Amino acid sequence: MALDILKRQYDVLPSQKLLASYSKDIDKMPNMEIHLFGQVGYLTTDPRNLESMLSTQFEGELINKLSSVDWGLGSRRAGLFPMLGEGIFTQDGRPWKHSRELLRRQFVRINFKDLRTFDRHVDDLVASLSSSEGVVDLQPAFFRFTLATTNALLFGERASGLKDEDHDEFGRSFDYASMICAIRLRLADLEWAYKPKAFRRACETVKKYAGHFVHEALKQRDVGDQAKSGSQALILDLYQELQNADLVRDQLVHVLIAGRDTTACLMSWTFFMLVRHPRALERLKQEIEAFLPNGERLAKPQLHKLTYLRCILNESRFLRLYPQLPVNVRFARKTTLLPVGGGPDGESPVLIRRGAGVGYSVYHMHRRKSLYGEDADEFRPERWEGSELEHIGWGFMPFHGGPRICLGREFALMEASCGIVRILQDFPNLRLPLDVPKEPTGQERQSLTIVVSSAEGCKVLLS
Repeated sequence: MALDILKRQYDVLPSQKLLASYSKDIDKMPNMEIHLFGQVGYLTTDPRNLESMLSTQFEGELINKLSSVDWGLGSRRAGLFPMLGEGIFTQDGRPWKHSRELLRRQFVRINFKDLRTFDRHVDDLVASLSSSEGVVDLQPAFFRFTLATTNALLFGERASGLKDEDHDEFGRSFDYASMICAIRLRLADLEWAYKPKAFRRACETVKKYAGHFVHEALKQRDVGDQAKSGSQALILDLYQELQNADLVRDQLVHVLIAGRDTTACLMSWTFFMLVRHPRALERLKQEIEAFLPNGERLAKPQLHKLTYLRCILNESRFLRLYPQLPVNVRFARKTTLLPVGGGPDGESPVLIRRGAGVGYSVYHMHRRKSLYGEDADEFRPERWEGSELEHIGWGFMPFHGGPRICLGREFALMEASCGIVRILQDFPNLRLPLDVPKEPTGQERQSLTIVVSSAEGCKVLLS
């Protein structure tokens, strides 16, 4: 009945090494069938199955009626809905397509901006770090940085009317609500059984915070402040389409989880890896100095020349070892097939009955030795140089894949690159403190919510 799997999961939770506990089994068995309480579910890390679910069999969602779609969110919607409400992460079919198109237009606008638009926020980040002494945890600073840039560049203001404690309360509530959502997702159809009062209060705080931006944008529009309302194009465009402030607020919560959490984790994991791999850190500093001598500020032409920086980003958080969405699930809307996983050799199709869930772990797929070699668990940015991985295809899903591929991927890479480069320019002696343990990659303690972050933070010495 797979009760052993459940027991193992809950036994390992206190150690905060849940993902690591499954790595050996998944590497040996990339496709699994799981029986639990009379229900049948599946787990896959095979790129061919992921391509089928997220792209090949997704096409019907774009051109036909919803009933023709093979895969949907299923109980995932209910698990996330109290926190996120209506938006791209909780919608299927036509509502999802509409939400995505609304947000896509705004990210196109942002992607054409010069990197100088990040300068003010990078300056604030560096200033906050400069005032710190001794061992510094970069991770909280990165979460504040990405929240500030999301507020300013996507929502059009630096959160006027909000105090520092409002941002801090939002951050705590957001993190707590995300953790409870992750538990609810694991409960699948039993998500209704876990909705504690603290979770409801946290969701209210998150929605109130996002609602502030909607209120401010509509107020500026009504008084005719064209300068401010022009900078709040995302919110006003959403309102023009939806004509409902609560629905606009929900869309902003979706943007916040994408704009704040994922990029902050990318930056944290990047420095977490760099200070544990001094050769890679030194090579990156040399590349930055070569293309940006004497502390020159990063601009788009230089961004594309920093090839080793891109290798490091590929290898760290967004991208390979700590991917954006480490685990996910889809549910069969009708009886369908996965292309591989059946038969004695695992190369035959698998029949998936209507209502069955198929979990997929990008985290474990990115660590499969059959895809990345015997050192798949190791941080080695050089694997992205040359032709070693030129045919990796769906074996590498840095920003999800298919029609649901992340809209903010360029924004995230620009934001993270600006922050990383500037920190290394201003703190050339950045290093790992001697008393901080150095666990094997993947064996560190992790905080697994909707995203995966370091439970140990990212502790460094700056001087």
